[in-house]
Amino acid sequence: MPEIIVIADTSCLIALSRIEALDLLRQLYRRVVITEDIRDEFGEPLPAWIEIMPVTDRKYQHLLEGILDKGESSAIALAVTLENVLLILDDLKGRKEAKRLGFKITGTLGVLFSAKQKGLIPALQPCIKRLQAVDFRIAPPVVKELLALSGENAD
Repeated sequence: MPEIIVIADTSCLIALSRIEALDLLRQLYRRVVITEDIRDEFGEPLPAWIEIMPVTDRKYQHLLEGILDKGESSAIALAVTLENVLLILDDLKGRKEAKRLGFKITGTLGVLFSAKQKGLIPALQPCIKRLQAVDFRIAPPVVKELLALSGENAD
C-alpha cells in the first residue's frame, strides 16, 4: 500500500499554528500536503516540510465550492486524484462530503488525540484549553469524550 498522504485544511493549520503545535503534523505524518488555495487562506509562511500541490480538476473544485468553502473544496478535489489519503477537515459539511466520497478523515482534535496517543504531547486537556482560548469552537460533549478516551478528567 502506498504511503499515506495527509491533506490538511486551513482551519487545522491556523488552529495548530495559534497554539504553537503545527509541528505535530510533521511528527505524526510523513507527508503533509496542502493546496495553493489553502496556502493562500492560511496567509503565513509555511514550514518547508508542508508540500503544496496544485489541484488539477478545477471544474470539480468549483462544483464543490457550491456547498463548501474554497479550502475544503480544493482539499477534496486534490484528494480524488491521489491514493491513500487522510483528510484533516474540521467543518461539518466538509467532513460529511469527504465521508460520502469514502475518504478517511480526522480533524484538528483528532490530530491532537493521535499526538497524545503517540506520546508527542503529555496531555490533551491543555491543548484543548489553548484551542478554546484562540476561539476554536469545540462542543463540550466532544471535549468530555476525548478526555475520557485519553484517560484524562475534565476540569
